[in-house]
Amino acid sequence: MGLQVLLVEDDAVLADGLLRALQAQDMTVTLVRDGLAADAALQGPGAEVAVLDIGLPGIDGFEVVRRLRARGAATPVLLLTARDAVADRVRGLETGADDYLVKPFATAELVARIRALARRHAPASSTITIGRLSLDSATRRARVGEHPVELSVREWGVLEYLLSHAGRVVSKQQIIDAILPWGEDVTPNAVEVYVSRLRLKLEGAGVAIRTIRGFGYLLEAA
Repeated sequence: MGLQVLLVEDDAVLADGLLRALQAQDMTVTLVRDGLAADAALQGPGAEVAVLDIGLPGIDGFEVVRRLRARGAATPVLLLTARDAVADRVRGLETGADDYLVKPFATAELVARIRALARRHAPASSTITIGRLSLDSATRRARVGEHPVELSVREWGVLEYLLSHAGRVVSKQQIIDAILPWGEDVTPNAVEVYVSRLRLKLEGAGVAIRTIRGFGYLLEAA
C-alpha cells in the first residue's frame, strides 16, 4: 500500500486530475470536496499527509487546519491556494499548516512536497538492526534473532554506541565520553573488558566488533 493521502479540493476537474496523478505515483488517495468532510476525515486514522485547498465550501481550509491542530493531531498539511498574497500564506502557516503551493503548480512539485512532508513526519524507529542483532533503545532490549541477550548497563551503552556508529571507527575515549556520566572513573581498559564480553554474547549474531589497533573499534556486519 502506498503513501496515504487525503486530498481536499472542490474544483471537480482539478480534483480528478490530481487524484489520477497521485495514484500514478503509487499513492493511496481519499478525495473529499468540502471542509466539513475534510474535518471529519481527519478525525479518523489513515491520512499520512493532507493536501488541502483553502477555498472550500462549508468551512475553509484555515478552519480545517485550526480544528486539526486543536485536537492535537500532527498530520502534516500542504495547503493549495489561488491566493498569492503574503498574508494568506502567513495565516496558513501560523494556523498550523506545514507547507503551501500557489496555483497553478506543477504536479511533479506537488508530489515532491508530499513525499518530503511524509519523510519529515515519519516516526523515527527506535530499533537498530545489523545482521541478526537488533537493539531497541525504547525498551532497552537486545536480541539475536528471536533470542534475548542479557546485557549490563555498561555493556548496553557500549553496544548501543557501536551500533549507532556502525561502519565507523570509534576510539575508547569516544565510547567513555558518550556512555558514562561525568565523574565516573572508567578506564580504557574497562572498555576493553566490555567489548570482550560483548563479543562472547554476540556469537552468531552476524556482526563483528573489530579492534583497529591505535584507533579503536569498528562494528560491522560479519
